[in-house]
Amino acid sequence: MMISTATFPQSGTLRRRILGSLIALGAATSLGTPGTSQAQTELKLGHVGNPGSLFQISADEFAKRANAKLGDKYKIVVFGSSQLGGDKEMLQKLKLGTIDMVVPSTVMSSEVDMFGLFEMPYIVKDRDHMKRIEKEIFWPKIAPAAEEKGLTILAVWENGYRHITNNKNPIVKPADLHGVKLRTPKGKWRIKMFQEYGANPSPMSFSELFSALQTGVMDGQENPLTQIYSAKLQEVQKYLSLSAHVYTPAYVTVGTKRYAKLPADVRKILEDTARENQAYVYEQAAKADEELLGKLKDAGMQVNEVDKDAFIAASKAIYEEFGEEVDGAQELISRAIELGKQ
Repeated sequence: MMISTATFPQSGTLRRRILGSLIALGAATSLGTPGTSQAQTELKLGHVGNPGSLFQISADEFAKRANAKLGDKYKIVVFGSSQLGGDKEMLQKLKLGTIDMVVPSTVMSSEVDMFGLFEMPYIVKDRDHMKRIEKEIFWPKIAPAAEEKGLTILAVWENGYRHITNNKNPIVKPADLHGVKLRTPKGKWRIKMFQEYGANPSPMSFSELFSALQTGVMDGQENPLTQIYSAKLQEVQKYLSLSAHVYTPAYVTVGTKRYAKLPADVRKILEDTARENQAYVYEQAAKADEELLGKLKDAGMQVNEVDKDAFIAASKAIYEEFGEEVDGAQELISRAIELGKQ
């Protein structure tokens, strides 16, 4: 703080008093007044989920738990509903270091080929099976592949079991999808899968989905029940077919370079809390599976079961292509299937 004495009163005593007051004020401005904490550094966490979605519930709980441990220096601030961009945009921002954390799902298979394992239809039987896959396959094989692309995974959460909705007809067998304009996330194996089933899939950001269904640009889509309900897709979709064709994990993801600059104790809090939060995420996901189906029926959706054996049979080519195209994929598939038998 620069202090000029040019305009001070000439009285020596008065002049000294004013000068002393200004110096004290400058010191208080520089150091902060007693009892006032320094401004917290915000850690921005983005996701595409709407209010009430599993993404939002999971991210908010994580932020609450982590912020209780982080103290005055850092604070996680959650931005949902694609406020920081779509999944693809947010991953790019992670790499550039302009945001701190993201919770993506399917889109990771377009970033790192090995994530395509979770695009294989019916490969994950249940959450206990997923826990075994996480321990035996994800952390040793897939997470390091993400790190090579500048993305560090802190924890595995959940997006959920995906089901098909549309406005044309109930989907019981793959043939019922022929010609259906179906929105998919931006993951190439999901697109290939629905092409194999006979649909006309198109990747689209989740934030654009409601309008596309409302205007007929798309006939249908596929998502977990929590995403369907929280995005109010029941208002623009008639049929819900319980295909559970893919179980999609969600990944608490940071940009490797930016994350490395955080203090070690802060990184440990974030990592430990993110992993501890998984049990809460799974509990909320299972609860939603039970509750939301009834709410979607009450909203007027016509719900039907599908012929899963027919879908599994129609998925053979996807497994073969993934196994041939991605190095090491066949080994991952075989190991995941083995873990499902335990």
